Amino acid sequence: MTSASADAALDLLKARLKATWMDGNYDYFSRFMASSATQFLDALAPPPGDTLLDVACGSGQLALVAAERGLKVTGVDIATNLILAARGRAAAAGLDVRFDEGDAEALPYPDATFDLVTSLYGAMFAPQPDRVAAELLRVCRPGGIVAMANWTKNGFVGAMFQTFARFLMPPDMPSPLLWGDESVVGERLGAGVSDLELTRLLYRFDYPFGPAEVVEFFRQYYGPATRAFATLGEAEQAALRAELVQLWSAHNTATVGGRTMVDAEFLDVVATRA
Repeated sequence: MTSASADAALDLLKARLKATWMDGNYDYFSRFMASSATQFLDALAPPPGDTLLDVACGSGQLALVAAERGLKVTGVDIATNLILAARGRAAAAGLDVRFDEGDAEALPYPDATFDLVTSLYGAMFAPQPDRVAAELLRVCRPGGIVAMANWTKNGFVGAMFQTFARFLMPPDMPSPLLWGDESVVGERLGAGVSDLELTRLLYRFDYPFGPAEVVEFFRQYYGPATRAFATLGEAEQAALRAELVQLWSAHNTATVGGRTMVDAEFLDVVATRA
């Protein structure tokens, strides 16, 4: 493949991924995961006044919480509709947050701009992970922190994404779940960090409806699920739905009917910029 052909193929892939994340309604979907942003920031405990960049910020799930705590916050995301939603949420809350449309592989900010660079289950889905790693480090000041939460291959979300992946990603694209592998993260961040803390933790999905309704919730509102179902015929959709309901049901720890509680493993990454 020529360089021009490779560039065209990459542009096509990025356009497809952008459309995937603009599908559904991630703004609504993310409201059910608000606790993850709070827990993530609680662990980092950045002081008020620090500058924070949230990469793949969605509709502001983490950025808005950070701004409420007195940080100077910028969010960036590839999905146009999510940036518009984030701006609307910030305005409604009276928060001064900058939200930019942009690519995690080519962040539109100067070197060493931010004290803290974060990504909560977001930048892991960009198609060129080495470029993502380089960009996260580039825009972080020396001595600053790059922090990520990334789903792991062997955790619950890893199993769910392997169900979706066959409909969404070309076989030559690196799996996003490699960002949940300690050795891979160490290689990607490499000499750019002076300290690297990697911890496997659990996030609890907690929905006030049963597993079948959870699958329908994902189908309606979570872009990758919405797009996966849209690629299939009626019979294939039924098969995928049954497969996902079985997965959620098998992992459901709720003790009362009409509720779904599933623990999903993620890798918590806290890297100090060299």
